Amino acid sequence: MIEYILYTALAGLAIFPLWLYLKNPYILKDLRYAIIAIKIGVQLSKFKSRKPYYSILDCFLDQVARQPHKKFLLFEDISYTYSQADKESNRVARALSKHAGLKESDTVSLLMGNEPQLVLVWLALAKLGCTASLLNYNIRSKSLLHCFSCCDAKVLVAGADLRGAVEEVLPSLQQQGVRVFILSEHCDVEGIESLSDKIQQASDEPLSPQLRANVHFRSPALYIYTSGTTGLPKAALISQEKLWMAAFLQSIAGVRPDDIIYIYLPLYHSAGFLMGLCGAIEKGITVALRRKFSASQFWNDCRKYNVTVIQYIGEIMRYLCNTPKSDRDRDHNVRVALGNGIRPDTWADFLDRFGNIRICECYGATEGVAGFVNYIGKIGAIGREHFLNKIGTPYALIRFDTEREEPVRDSRGFCIEVPRGETGLFVAKIGKSIPFSGYAKNKDQTEKKTLTGVFVKGDKYFNSGDLLRIDDEGFIFFQDRIGDTFRWKGENVATTEVADHLLMVDCIEEANVYGVKVPGNEGRIGMAALKLKENMDFDCKATYQHVKNSLPSYARPRFIRIQVRMFDRHDTATKQMKTKLMEEGFNPAVIRDPLFYMEDNKGYVPMTQEMFNSIAEGGIRL
Repeated sequence: MIEYILYTALAGLAIFPLWLYLKNPYILKDLRYAIIAIKIGVQLSKFKSRKPYYSILDCFLDQVARQPHKKFLLFEDISYTYSQADKESNRVARALSKHAGLKESDTVSLLMGNEPQLVLVWLALAKLGCTASLLNYNIRSKSLLHCFSCCDAKVLVAGADLRGAVEEVLPSLQQQGVRVFILSEHCDVEGIESLSDKIQQASDEPLSPQLRANVHFRSPALYIYTSGTTGLPKAALISQEKLWMAAFLQSIAGVRPDDIIYIYLPLYHSAGFLMGLCGAIEKGITVALRRKFSASQFWNDCRKYNVTVIQYIGEIMRYLCNTPKSDRDRDHNVRVALGNGIRPDTWADFLDRFGNIRICECYGATEGVAGFVNYIGKIGAIGREHFLNKIGTPYALIRFDTEREEPVRDSRGFCIEVPRGETGLFVAKIGKSIPFSGYAKNKDQTEKKTLTGVFVKGDKYFNSGDLLRIDDEGFIFFQDRIGDTFRWKGENVATTEVADHLLMVDCIEEANVYGVKVPGNEGRIGMAALKLKENMDFDCKATYQHVKNSLPSYARPRFIRIQVRMFDRHDTATKQMKTKLMEEGFNPAVIRDPLFYMEDNKGYVPMTQEMFNSIAEGGIRL
């Protein structure tokens, strides 16, 4: 009898793993994720408790001590070892301390492209205990001045190639008493000081840690700008703790200490800077840096630098899949791709063409308090639910009224959580241990991203502005974005900001800006429905020149629709009208109003059916 019981027990133990696997075929990957997540949590707790606080800069300095001669940055035909980057950033820090008078807790704005100097200046500022404000180098005039001003920066450091953009706003900066430096050896413009010559004259000796003695895990580390839903760009405050959280994503993706990561996404965004650069420092790996993405040179660069890890946004993967096929498509060492926004069809095409690369799709917002990682590799999913995530940051999908653009509440005034398989607004709980830092000098927009009384009286949740769906297996899928925003070329575009610029054109009386879908493309491209002033025609040339001068390329309305009557953009009916406009798109066969299309470097021209067909078929690439 005892032998029978033992036999049955052993058989049960043998079958148990199979039963678990059949019940959850992802159990081993779920377990691996749990182990990594727990390790990350333990590390973060240690960093927080250390006196002084252990920052990403301290991690960099440890890497310098551990592997001084390992390549840190590869850029075009130059490179920096960890030791060289350390010494050069010491020079930068001493030059800025001496000539700009910087001290701990000061904020410095950086207007620079993807180049080693941006990384070196940021390291220098961290050594001084300062906060870097990463400006989008595509913005100009009013938007640039706004971004600079909203974080109370005392100094602006700009790349030599962006001198013209600086000169446009120089009078305003001088009125504010801002010191302006440009990375060149000479500058003959009054009010702009050269910096490269001062760096060369400075010592490369280490700086005292006392210069940053008061930095802790809640201290501002960076300001990164996001368009969000309305108005001018907003400066999202990135704390030292949040910087670490983003850096650890590489561990979840399976990045190893011997990897080389290729960063061509702009460093003024969280993907390139936090997930890419800071993640590389945490791992102690080499960064191959490129100024801008090039589809034709992408795989050549990967081969040149022996790249093993790439970052992406959905559009990038589509561009790569659209390049002419080659016998060398699988001639590379890339094994991990980390990013967000890839469409299921592009995902499958990419793997089929370029080989068995682990694609680690992520979801999150620069200013957000929670996110997801698709550590399984399920095609189309932005993440997977895991009990540790919900313990760390409670979240929910709540019912949302798309016409009223507000959450649905029950008779008690509380929000309603949607069941599995149904689309809902993603919200994440805010608390003492999970703070929402919000936007610098923008209380209104900070409050708009906060929902109160969601499930109990007095609770607070971060409003992501995204509609998600969770299937029966726990995989999470992105459905749509709400609010007055659209995403194109990997950038968020605030419709009200674009509309405000259009209203500056003499012939335009009203402007309703929205995003429309384009076949074969991720996101939505900009379109504007305009009402013209009485007795005035649409001035194609003036409108084109204005949007070209005042808006970055990704925010310029590619299509214009002229309407006789429009609702006021603050009227509640506008939301319904905008939805209808978005659905109608830019097809001349559907729309009877005059339509215009912005041709590259030519301006707005009348839209034809032939143009529409060519765009829809991929002949004209947007």
